[in-house]
Amino acid sequence: MRTLTVDLGDRSYPIYIGEGLLSKSGEYFLQHQLTTKSPLLIVSDENIAPKYLQTVVDSLQASGYQTVSSVVKAGEKSKSLDVFEEVMTAAIEGGLDRKSTVVALGGGVVGDLAGFVAASFMRGVHFVQMPTTILAHDSSVGGKVAVNHRLAKNMIGAFHQPAMVLYDVDTLQSLPERDVRSGLSEMIKHGLIWDEQFAYWCRDNADRLLALDREALTYGLTEGCSVKAKVVSSDETEQGLRAILNLGHTIGHALEAIGGYGEFLHGEAISIGMAAAAQLAVNRGRDRSIYEETTALLAKFGLPTTIPGHLNDEEIISAMLHDKKFKENQIVFILPVRIGEVEIVSDMTLDEVRQVIKQLKGEGQHV
Repeated sequence: MRTLTVDLGDRSYPIYIGEGLLSKSGEYFLQHQLTTKSPLLIVSDENIAPKYLQTVVDSLQASGYQTVSSVVKAGEKSKSLDVFEEVMTAAIEGGLDRKSTVVALGGGVVGDLAGFVAASFMRGVHFVQMPTTILAHDSSVGGKVAVNHRLAKNMIGAFHQPAMVLYDVDTLQSLPERDVRSGLSEMIKHGLIWDEQFAYWCRDNADRLLALDREALTYGLTEGCSVKAKVVSSDETEQGLRAILNLGHTIGHALEAIGGYGEFLHGEAISIGMAAAAQLAVNRGRDRSIYEETTALLAKFGLPTTIPGHLNDEEIISAMLHDKKFKENQIVFILPVRIGEVEIVSDMTLDEVRQVIKQLKGEGQHV
């Protein structure tokens, strides 16, 4: 097992990554002094609950915890105010109080939804992340929790740090292939923004990662979480440095929104967004090798790097203007300087964005 720490002073917390951790949930909860006197709410989804919920319940109850559960539909559409109300109702009916803990057992959707419930219930209760997808190695760390609005992703939310992250890599073995590829997109992102050596390690170990090799996965997830932990420890509420974690997300979130949160998986949209960011960097004078290396790396994982032609350019622009990264009439983009280093660019024009959309559709000339 590997352990990392998100260093936030008296709100610091550990990330545990290893095999067989869900069956030891109760031990970890006791170790972190989460009270047994108040009920716990476990939030999961219809795909994950049948596989792992009982294991977690059995372990927690064996350690003296009372548990109630709320199982939501799988998929991005559960990150909504309607489903948030359903889960909040389960918390109230389950008798949760100020000392209770909300547990997220699932992928990024469950983590964001349960985290927003934890941040909102009685103005904030304890929260534990138990990610069961590769993608969630990013979203489970850092305390960003939210639900979507039909016009924009993650627009309604809070910063609410977990008490711990318990990451059982055994849960990843049952992931569908498309979800595996999508999740690895965020792992690649961590290399692209911070660690050139790790980015190339991902490239060289693509086959092992796609085959869900436990050793490769554990290493890759640890390195990815380590990058996220370092960035969050330096800038918890995204006043500066933390923005680099948004590489690919400006256009990526827009694609998710206009696709109805169903056409693209999150990692697929972010992959297209990272290709767009690399092309924007080239358009602004960076060496073309940045775009070529970025897209070649993403292609090794079977990830998309072009924008489908049926999507409307102006609808993409409109969705971007509803994003949190649009402020003071400027669109904030994270652009690569080279593999392993990025810069925050706050003066991107709409014409530049329109140009790169056409380029990624194959309608405009690549520089």
